[in-house]
Amino acid sequence: MYNAAQLAAQLGHKVISAIEFGVAGGNGLVAAERHAREITRELGVEFQIYGFDCAEGLPTPADYRDLPFVWQRGFYPMDQEALSKRLTKAQLIIGNVRQTCAAFFALHDPAPIGCMFWDLDFYSSTMDAFQIFEGECKYFLPRLSMYFDDIMGIECSDFTGERLAMADFNARSRHAKIARDCSAGFQHFPHVWKHKMFVYHNFAHPDYCRFVSSNIQQPPLRRLSAKIGGT
Repeated sequence: MYNAAQLAAQLGHKVISAIEFGVAGGNGLVAAERHAREITRELGVEFQIYGFDCAEGLPTPADYRDLPFVWQRGFYPMDQEALSKRLTKAQLIIGNVRQTCAAFFALHDPAPIGCMFWDLDFYSSTMDAFQIFEGECKYFLPRLSMYFDDIMGIECSDFTGERLAMADFNARSRHAKIARDCSAGFQHFPHVWKHKMFVYHNFAHPDYCRFVSSNIQQPPLRRLSAKIGGT
């Protein structure tokens, strides 16, 4: 969320959206609201927050790609009434992601999406939700910070679950790709998270090539020390 707000500020956006796919009990949305308040105080960028979930727990696994030996129908149900009372600004988008993602932009007209948290567990559900990327460029920042929860562990592989969904998306998409966040290894958060951070690159976005770096590109020439052997 912080990375998304930084990019938004550099591009002149005052409001952006954060999305969680797979809300379950809702702790993630509650935390997102807290982080949004902190980031807004520091960077001045406001957040709209949306949480997608069917509220009834996981659906029936479609096939082996959904890892039915790990997850079963009904896991992670939501107490929608209790969660709604805890939330102050996040909106719940309830229903099958195949339908709710298709109607999302027309119904909600969100601010540009800057980050996404993926916790749908299944290959099938993740692929269904990837259709959100079919929205117009105005609904996205050119690069999205993303977290994929279910890609680690002995039960996971490149041929099932969210990891396969990412690979299939990249194989089918010409102008947009999901890549690992190469800066994650240098961040100060739990080690396992460093392997779960990704960036969605939309190379066709009109702002993708817009210069946003704040780095000084030409450092001054260092003066040599008069001392022999000095640097």
